[in-house]
Amino acid sequence: MAIGFVPEFWADQVQVPYDNALIFGQPKVANRNYEGQIQEQGDTVHVSSIGAPDVRPYNKNTDMTTDQLSDSADAMVIDQGEYFSFYVNDVEKVQAAANFDDPALAQAGEKLQNAADLYAYGLLKAGVLAANKLGRVTVVDAKPDKATTGQTDIYTVLVKLREKLDRKSVPKLGRYAALSPELVSPLLLDERFIHADKLGQAGPLLNGQVGRVAGFDILESNNVNKVGGAGADKDDYVMVAGVNAALSFANQISKVERLRAQGRFADIVRGLNIYGGKIFRPEALASASVLLAPPA
Repeated sequence: MAIGFVPEFWADQVQVPYDNALIFGQPKVANRNYEGQIQEQGDTVHVSSIGAPDVRPYNKNTDMTTDQLSDSADAMVIDQGEYFSFYVNDVEKVQAAANFDDPALAQAGEKLQNAADLYAYGLLKAGVLAANKLGRVTVVDAKPDKATTGQTDIYTVLVKLREKLDRKSVPKLGRYAALSPELVSPLLLDERFIHADKLGQAGPLLNGQVGRVAGFDILESNNVNKVGGAGADKDDYVMVAGVNAALSFANQISKVERLRAQGRFADIVRGLNIYGGKIFRPEALASASVLLAPPA
């Protein structure tokens, strides 16, 4: 092991930029309660849930009925992982004006984040309850008043997603909606949208938050890509809305180490990130498949 290497410090050099860039895996979008239970890829987290008690009319002259609550357990498998491994040549360390390793570790953290975020978005997109899918809509790529027959605006889509969640009694506190940059653009043209710098909230903004509208914190992510393929919806973007109770996500930068390279005057710096997730409450999500179109 190289002199001066502190594993905990180096893990932070990866974890901090990872956490700062995470959109779909951040705690206010995904439940991170089970993170401390994972050690390595292949671990299984057993998540217990308890049924809700009944609420009955009260009569002071009648004995109360007491429920025996049912419980169930479900499994979340930590089956995802990516690693990085790079050389730090002795000559480069000597010539570097600052710590040569820090920028590389930060970039590694950001790339690990992107892979995990894409995975979490995939879970959210696929995990929406069928009744909460708004279906395919065509949104005008301009100000709302430019929408013509067959078109709507992005604000109206968000209102309909809100309605889906309201119908399932999803808590209003902590709701988010994730959009691609292309979907954020027409929203910025809508006067009903409250930009992030006008929110005036005391706490920190969410990662990727650009503002708030229709009861949602609006998050922007490049991982909300076009559907692709050859289908009719290949140019659609699937926007997802919900609360963090829907998705459980666990992540661990499980190893960051430095070792001397064989056959080179260099060190090897490498690290491993493991993670997994599962949708436990699909009714707490809603989605829409959005096709952007210019004004007709």
